[in-house]
Amino acid sequence: MAVVGLGGAVATTAVAGLELLRSGSSDTSGLPLAGVEVDGVPVEEATGLVPYTDLVVGGWDLDGSDLRKAAEQHGVLDSAQLERAAAHLSSVTPWAAAGDADFCRNVTGGNVVLAETRRAQVDAVRADLARFREEQRLDGLVLVNLASTERWPDPSAPALQSAEAFEAGLDADDRSITPAMVYAYAAIAEGVGYVNFTPSLAADVPALVELAEQRGVPVTGKDGKTGQTMIKTVLAPAFRSRALTVEGWYSTNILGNRDGLALEDPDSLSSKLQTKGNVLDSILGYPVEDHLVRIDYYRPRGDAKEAWDAIDLVGFLGRRMQVKIDFQCRDSILAAPLAIELARLTDLAQQRGERGVQTQFGWFFKAPMTPDGNTPEHALHRQERVLLDWLAAGPADR
Repeated sequence: MAVVGLGGAVATTAVAGLELLRSGSSDTSGLPLAGVEVDGVPVEEATGLVPYTDLVVGGWDLDGSDLRKAAEQHGVLDSAQLERAAAHLSSVTPWAAAGDADFCRNVTGGNVVLAETRRAQVDAVRADLARFREEQRLDGLVLVNLASTERWPDPSAPALQSAEAFEAGLDADDRSITPAMVYAYAAIAEGVGYVNFTPSLAADVPALVELAEQRGVPVTGKDGKTGQTMIKTVLAPAFRSRALTVEGWYSTNILGNRDGLALEDPDSLSSKLQTKGNVLDSILGYPVEDHLVRIDYYRPRGDAKEAWDAIDLVGFLGRRMQVKIDFQCRDSILAAPLAIELARLTDLAQQRGERGVQTQFGWFFKAPMTPDGNTPEHALHRQERVLLDWLAAGPADR
């Protein structure tokens, strides 16, 4: 498992969690696929899904601090957990990252790969993937993007429209190709499955979807569905099923981690709001004119995110009602297990010979990719059924 943003709160939490599982210091609480069975057989045994304890993690970050220092800074782990995972975390140092401050202005660092052009950055990332695979003697490899949110380029840029144009864009150092796309392209070119857990534009551009199909590589994303949007995709189907009209839905979030800092930049925030804002209308089947979403960086909260929702409903006889939610959650505690599961599932997809966009993983995302660009399914219960059916169906059943 190669991770972009290895020194971030989500990635350090995932690495620490896997180490605590290996040492027997923690159980599988919070991991959605733990304990899932296929025809009465544990899912790992029935499908070939890699066990949690077999996962090996490395990756890139603009901050070159070892993961113990990073985890101390993020403050997600309690002191006992940090101490038990300390030796392993101290042994993991991020590789130099392919960054570009023009796309993520508020998150910078000095651990930058010495490659100025997009083609040179791709070559450096590919070399890291090849070296990691060889040094760790890996049976499979998946790249997971857990980096901070980038601003979007113009999606209609010529370099993003076909695999051939993208290759030419790399050679021309076309800056419509983002850092997230550099990693996505490098993964696909190396035959490595790709997961975009961020709202950044990456493998969902036509050029990289085409390339993934050509190279036989599974890709999936985008923007992990962890807290507020997850709750939204549970409640909205319930309101629809009871013919309760959603007149308005006001959502606001405060968080103080590195992701929150990145979203202080208006261009990065715009990328995030695009993935959060499209869910509701799709589920309900009509536009909610007063659907408002806010995200505010509030440093004292750190990773302890708080999400408030005020929902205005209209029911029988036109009578109005309200629902209010205050979800006091921990951003990385919700996100890290999903990133781990996506790495396992994407590896399984690769074992099964799947290629291109993996729609069956939509359960994990705010803006699930679809190969044809059509509106994806957003309702959580339906997405879960699709995933479980895919797990139960072996390669011969597809």
